[in-house]
Amino acid sequence: MSRRTLLRGAAIGTGAVALPSVLAACGSGPGDAGTIKMGSNASDAVPKKAFAQAFDAYEKKSKKTVKVNTVNHEAFQENINRYLQGTPDDVFMWFAGYRMQFFAKKGLLTEISDLWQGFDGFSDALKKQSTGEDGKQYFVPYYYYPWAVFHRKRVFEERGYEVPKTFDEYRALAQRMEKDGLVPFAFGDKDGWPAMGTFDYLNMRANGYDFHISLMSGEESWTDPKVKNVFDLWRGLMPYHQKGANGRTWQEAAQTLQQKKAGMTVLGLPHPGQQFSAADREDLDFFPFPEIDSAHGQDAVEAPIDGFLMAKKARNVEGGKDLLKYLASPEAELIYLKSDPNNVAVNESADTSSYNALQKKAAELVAGAKQISQFMDRDTRPDFASTVMIRAIQEFINNPNDIDGLVKDIERQKKDIFAAE
Repeated sequence: MSRRTLLRGAAIGTGAVALPSVLAACGSGPGDAGTIKMGSNASDAVPKKAFAQAFDAYEKKSKKTVKVNTVNHEAFQENINRYLQGTPDDVFMWFAGYRMQFFAKKGLLTEISDLWQGFDGFSDALKKQSTGEDGKQYFVPYYYYPWAVFHRKRVFEERGYEVPKTFDEYRALAQRMEKDGLVPFAFGDKDGWPAMGTFDYLNMRANGYDFHISLMSGEESWTDPKVKNVFDLWRGLMPYHQKGANGRTWQEAAQTLQQKKAGMTVLGLPHPGQQFSAADREDLDFFPFPEIDSAHGQDAVEAPIDGFLMAKKARNVEGGKDLLKYLASPEAELIYLKSDPNNVAVNESADTSSYNALQKKAAELVAGAKQISQFMDRDTRPDFASTVMIRAIQEFINNPNDIDGLVKDIERQKKDIFAAE
């Protein structure tokens, strides 16, 4: 089943397309007090192994069993609404902020405010990202990772490239890389969401974090000249992006950077990190997305927070809460990060002495940010992101010259979706 077919069934609708059988069956079967069912979207090898080790540690400690249902990451995301309304697992992996609040508001999550009363090591900002519109907590944060511009240190050193601080310097560097025979920007948007990160940074650098949040909340018009300017800035960079992006996965794009065929790529830390071997990872580096307007500088950082939720239809609520309590501990985070050193622990009590250089730099980047965004498909309604913005950005990639037509189409669909509260 193609991603586009899956997306058509994800739009909050109630029957546009059947779920893949593996996802539909996740929560089926009788309840078992000693077994906790976990819905996992960690289908890539590195996080899958890391989560398995964390769950194994919990099983040894609790004498309970964690039955993990791993589903393709994209299929899980695009079918989450119907999954939660069907027979979901007790606990499942998901995202903080708006993406959590949306399902809490629909009554599809179990409140865990009682657990939060006993949590230690989480900042007020993390608690806010874990809280629904009703003021109750639903989410257990596990790790975060920043988005930035990734590159190889040796390639920059050998060719004398300097880290760009401004957008003009960024574009000039891309031009120089092209002359040097490199693909300036490794780029893959087959999965529909990776290019959203580039849009977000262009928007926050040109218009500021507050405008980004208002735009994602449906409060600003997509036909606003500020939005048109974002696409126009991106259009100016598009000749330096890897061709055929809509047919390339983010993994393949990151591999182009790893193979020294590309000079830069805009992704989240785990994405290129998972494509570099342990021996090669020391050569991976990043810099913050460059400044466009000095009024906003490089203040905002895109740093999504991943974690866990409990379904409203959970069969083993007691066991699910016990697992969530464990996953909120620094011990559980560090077990995961030992096998997947491409993320950063959220618990302030976690021992960071074993962090590699990239993790330390990532933590410093986020700590120094004045604003932190969660990512386009997490800062807005999931139906708007999946059924409108994925298609719109892919169309822009194919034809970046009809910006007026593009933003008018986005705005028309936005009004329909946001009116359907």
